[in-house]
Amino acid sequence: MDKKSKLLIAVVIILILISILITFWRIMIQRDYIIENQIDCDPYTEKCFIWECDPASTVEGEACTGDPEMDIWYYAVAQRKAANIPFCNPEEDENCAPFECLEGEKDCSVTFCDETTKEEQGVECSDPVQYSLDNPEEEEECAEDDEECLAAEEESECAEDDAECLAAEEEESECAEGDEECLAAEEEDAECAEDDAECLAAEEETAATKEESAECDPATEDCSAEPAADSAE
Repeated sequence: MDKKSKLLIAVVIILILISILITFWRIMIQRDYIIENQIDCDPYTEKCFIWECDPASTVEGEACTGDPEMDIWYYAVAQRKAANIPFCNPEEDENCAPFECLEGEKDCSVTFCDETTKEEQGVECSDPVQYSLDNPEEEEECAEDDEECLAAEEESECAEDDAECLAAEEEESECAEGDEECLAAEEEDAECAEDDAECLAAEEETAATKEESAECDPATEDCSAEPAADSAE
């Protein structure tokens, strides 16, 4: 083998080694590549891909289990640069969102179902409107120790056209038969009708009594002197 052949072989080997080192640096160190993954999709708000189990299959993960939540899965297809995917486990950490794109992030996207993408995936699309009609959302009950949720429920007000809720509020606001303080407060708050002379007269007497009691301050004046002066006259 002459020197030219040896030199050519040496150059080729060096180029191969350089190529391997560059690829290792890009893939293993910089993680400069795109990862595609199927993620959960909310069928109430998005058009999702529908994965269904195979009744004829016996392979775990593909065979039907009889549980609708396990036999049907609504998903979307996410793509994100590997370097931006955090090292966390969504099953153990609720705040872990490995395929959640940040604002302005490049090479990050989520693909939902449409006429073109469903053919690529070989599945059908879900319809948010129809899914909401077929599966109405149930209101979640507050846990006994969830003070914020319980407080929000108490503060919730009735809609103007919700007759049942408004009637229930009125019943709750009524005083019990033996609750004298509540009944007295209701009487004080009650307004007289314009043609109710007795009620109006009673209100005037009450107001006059309050004014007389307000004229003398027991803390700074001798209120007992005033009646004595009146009797002397």
